[in-house]
Amino acid sequence: MDVISFLIIACIFFFSVILHECAHGWTAYQLGDPTAKERGRLTLNPIKHVDLLGTIILPLFLFLTSSPIILGWAKPVPVNFSRLRNPKKDMIWVGISGPITNILIAVVLALILRINIFPLAASILQMGILLNLILAVFNLIPIPPLDGSRIVMGILPQKYAYPYAKLEKYGIVIIFLLLWSRVLFRVIGPVIFQLASYLGVQIWNLSMFL
Repeated sequence: MDVISFLIIACIFFFSVILHECAHGWTAYQLGDPTAKERGRLTLNPIKHVDLLGTIILPLFLFLTSSPIILGWAKPVPVNFSRLRNPKKDMIWVGISGPITNILIAVVLALILRINIFPLAASILQMGILLNLILAVFNLIPIPPLDGSRIVMGILPQKYAYPYAKLEKYGIVIIFLLLWSRVLFRVIGPVIFQLASYLGVQIWNLSMFL
């Protein structure tokens, strides 16, 4: 991946993640938890969402070392599940709101691509669509702290949800190993391909993302 491609991907990725995180905070606010609003995180100001390690250091390190994967994240929007009106049920909606936002972004970009408003930006639009589909599907994986785990915790009986939640301290290591070994790509790749085909988007090598 060259520097220009990396920078374009990084910008699209970062702003897509910002919208993803804001969706979590906004949904939680609608369901009774004002934590994100109180901390000034319901904003599109990128500075508020920068995580030194996940947004800058790790992606840059992986790029400079020619890593087969580029992994990164924005600062998670704080959600206090105990402040939700119905914590068990509302946790599901908070968790799924981020991936739904990325799917909606992908649909909007696909519509722009289809009506050919910006023909010179077609490759950038395709990249944006695929990145958002990857974000949506990736975050639905039920490994804590990904969004899919919030959905599972909201469904599981309490006696199973609590020990499942304790896996979160190992989650990042598990996710990184699955990404590095490409096991994760083999699982979620077909789903991403199928969603992209529904949107009429041509797939190229997704290994630059996963």
